[in-house]
Amino acid sequence: MTSLATGCATESSADSSDSADSAGSAKSPSATPTSSAPGARVPRGDAGAQVGTAAAYRKWGLEPLAAPPAPPATKPVKLPAADGTVPVISDIPTKEKIVFLTIDDGAEKDPEFVTMMKELKIPFTMFLTDAAIRSDYGYFKELQGLGNGVANHTLSHPNLRTLGAAAQKEEICGQQTKLKAEYGTAPRLMRPPYGNWDENTRAAAASCGAEAIVLWRESMQIKNMQYQRGDKKLHPGDIILAHFRGPSELKGTTMTEMTANMLRHIQEQGFTIARLEDYL
Repeated sequence: MTSLATGCATESSADSSDSADSAGSAKSPSATPTSSAPGARVPRGDAGAQVGTAAAYRKWGLEPLAAPPAPPATKPVKLPAADGTVPVISDIPTKEKIVFLTIDDGAEKDPEFVTMMKELKIPFTMFLTDAAIRSDYGYFKELQGLGNGVANHTLSHPNLRTLGAAAQKEEICGQQTKLKAEYGTAPRLMRPPYGNWDENTRAAAASCGAEAIVLWRESMQIKNMQYQRGDKKLHPGDIILAHFRGPSELKGTTMTEMTANMLRHIQEQGFTIARLEDYL
């Protein structure tokens, strides 16, 4: 069994859904936002925190997302799986109007994005490739310090389906070792580049200590999202794919501007963003 989906290569060149759009729309305000103090994420249910978060959204030209629900007492996806296999997950079973944000690779290291995430307190999971992040591991440590998860996206970002079992294991296990050394723990979650995997990938992930392969239902584009389903709408529990990418790959748009566009689409559809690790 294999899975094919649009992924890292598709979005690195301009997606056709954005080709008619000017890249400079939906920018953040002209005044450069100042960073709030780093630290643990304040619970969104606190009244004072909600007021502060609403002000932060306005600062970035956005309507606030609703506070996410409290994490479920029992996670809907049990990991590790009872039968010892590594499940392949594109969404989380839930009836709540929540989605989950995941960000891949690590080539772009935009300091304004860190400021945005500190102020908006958006939870996300980073699927990191060593070839992309090794020039500045500290950038992602700062994002990890906000409470965001670190996950495995291989050492060098190959199409794993073109590799044999031993080479796949080297890519996945090697990145487990790198990420544990830099960020303190070996990741539980792994994403194959381009969404391409086979049974060797699942076997390698299991042998390297990963508990799930995480794919996606939507991918973030410059001004819109690319949907897998025909209705072109978010559904409860969907996992969204984004990338650490900058103006050279985004027609002059910054990662922060593209993220703002994505947040508008999520808010307009009545969804909010929850922390993936709270559900699996």
